[in-house]
Amino acid sequence: MHLCASVTRTAPAACDGLGMVDVTDATENPAGDTAPRTPFHDLQDYVALPRLGGLALSPDGSRLVTAVSTLNPERTRYLTALWEVDPTGDRPARRLTRGATGEQGAAFTPDGDLLFVSARPDPDEKPKDPAPAALWLLPAGGGEARVVGSRPGGVGAPVVAEQAGTVVVTSMTLPGAVTGEDDHQRRTARTDKEVSAILHSGYPVRFWDHDLGPDRPRLLAGSVPADEGVVEWADLTPDPGAALLETSADITPDGTTVVAGWRVAEPHGSSRGTLVAIDVALGERRTLADDPDFEFSGARISPDGRTAAVIRERRSAPTEAPRIDLVLVPLAGGETRELAPGWDRWPAAMRWTPDGSALIVVADDNGRSPLFRVTVADGTVTRLTGDDGAYTDLQVSPDGRYVYALRGAVDAPPAPVRLDAHAPDQQPRPLPGPTQRPALPGTLAEVTATAEDDAPLRAWLALPENAADEPAPLLLWVHGGPLGSWNTWQWRWNPWLMVARGYAVLLPDPALSTGYGQAFIDRGWGEWGRAPYTDLMALTDAAQARPDVDVTRTAAMGGSFGGYMANWVAGHTDRFAAIVTHAGLWALDQFGPTTDAAYYWLREMTAEMTAANSPHAHADAITTPMLVIHGDKDYRVPIGEALRLWWDLVSRQQDPEDQPHRFLYFPDENHWILAPQHAVVWYETVTAFLDHHLLGKDFVVPDLLR
Repeated sequence: MHLCASVTRTAPAACDGLGMVDVTDATENPAGDTAPRTPFHDLQDYVALPRLGGLALSPDGSRLVTAVSTLNPERTRYLTALWEVDPTGDRPARRLTRGATGEQGAAFTPDGDLLFVSARPDPDEKPKDPAPAALWLLPAGGGEARVVGSRPGGVGAPVVAEQAGTVVVTSMTLPGAVTGEDDHQRRTARTDKEVSAILHSGYPVRFWDHDLGPDRPRLLAGSVPADEGVVEWADLTPDPGAALLETSADITPDGTTVVAGWRVAEPHGSSRGTLVAIDVALGERRTLADDPDFEFSGARISPDGRTAAVIRERRSAPTEAPRIDLVLVPLAGGETRELAPGWDRWPAAMRWTPDGSALIVVADDNGRSPLFRVTVADGTVTRLTGDDGAYTDLQVSPDGRYVYALRGAVDAPPAPVRLDAHAPDQQPRPLPGPTQRPALPGTLAEVTATAEDDAPLRAWLALPENAADEPAPLLLWVHGGPLGSWNTWQWRWNPWLMVARGYAVLLPDPALSTGYGQAFIDRGWGEWGRAPYTDLMALTDAAQARPDVDVTRTAAMGGSFGGYMANWVAGHTDRFAAIVTHAGLWALDQFGPTTDAAYYWLREMTAEMTAANSPHAHADAITTPMLVIHGDKDYRVPIGEALRLWWDLVSRQQDPEDQPHRFLYFPDENHWILAPQHAVVWYETVTAFLDHHLLGKDFVVPDLLR
């Protein structure tokens, strides 16, 4: 559970094969120099950059498919299309889909046909408004895509049995519905009578940015007909309640068994994640892993269909941080076995090698997120990547020779790469992808320091090109989580936009950050205002000691847990000229019961913890101008945090004409500011606020806020 869902080196001077934007415009940029402009110098250029996500490999290993999101013609939202990438790196990428509503969820059938999910209109059906997402098939040999499966509540997250071709999808279904037609009639009745009410009998009722219910996810299974027919879905979970909320599923290669996360209710409003196996033919469900001390998630079934590799998380307590490890669970029943028990890193995603002898695993590590090979027989861990990359969306070639992934980094957006599945400490081979790597407006360095308890600390520091000649004002930018790291590209929290405006941006990993071992997380557990805060100050000191940083001009900023830290900083030091807090926790005594997963946070937030670590108790000490930002649809950090913070700030101002603080409010955004033009307004406001207080410029209200 996190407050933020998921952050290396100097940009290369020439194209490195990942692709570079051709930059030839040397007109003056917002930083005031004449360095070449980049997409980061203009916010409209930045939001127009295409964004990659997801990766699927065909059964024969000859085709990779990824999704690319681009702005719609009105520049108000992103649309996603599927592109094919050549795994050999010999051919350029080519576009596969052009639906007006976008496509996602790519998966291959054993015959090489491409399945995907889209809400595009079915040409053979009467148009529906809005149209639910359906399952489409694009033939391997070419031709038009066609609908092969639908449900009134839509379908999503398709998973295909590698040998049998059985397809499993998630579909939102009203609790009283038995069939798809029944579900349709119930939905129509609610729509006709304009009823939106939801009756709950359990917890939770909201998640991140959306209400839970009245429909709930179910798992459906079926086979794609060889002719023009559609899938006849079998409902594998006809009465799941809330068990499938925010879980995932996998299916054995022979298509006989689905392994899924299954949440079970506990006393006092809590729940825990267990693991179940579901017989596809009979619909019978049995428990594979259930332990009141652990949560189980992210199952991947072995090639022989006998074992599931699973992420196991030890549940937290007031004085005990969570611990994450990798375990093997036999599908036939039996003891769970921990894999690599001495490995002091948290596995995040994994794929089996085709022979079942090893797992390719991603784990945060020292400000990076490398690939590791973990041998099943003895748990030996070998780091495969020797670069500063962060890897996601793993795929392993059918012959076991290669690993394909999307590689990102703090200084590079995700792009497709190929790696040797056995070679340690290697450099990835870039593949010609659908997008080019944008040129950056600066360089990346590392900053190190020593904590008060002698723990080693590190951070990334993004610097403007001219910082060596003209020291740059410093912006301390704290990551969210709190269990996270500044180790990859961030579209939402992008430091290079501030670098383009002349700021040096410090990206620290204080206590509670992942990738530095369990003890580093334990240092800050239950004591958010102690080690995390002093770590941030130590790293700020180290950055300010550099000759390319202007020690006289420093600001702090953060979102989510980073917003909490910004609020805590505001009440504990006046060293910063300005502070920006986005979706930050302010009063911990009210946050616990009002967030969307109170049972998780209240394990750590005892009365003693909240009293000792709540920023609102230090409101009287705040002298630094603050920019408060929040979205009303944020259910992880509810809007009440910002409203109470704003009142605590303005109610302490004697002269209303001398108000240093600002409140940027988004009525229809959530924990993240996702709409492209809202993101532009966000950065315009943040830049204007920082420029005013650090650079002495007039505060310029963005045009669309006047």
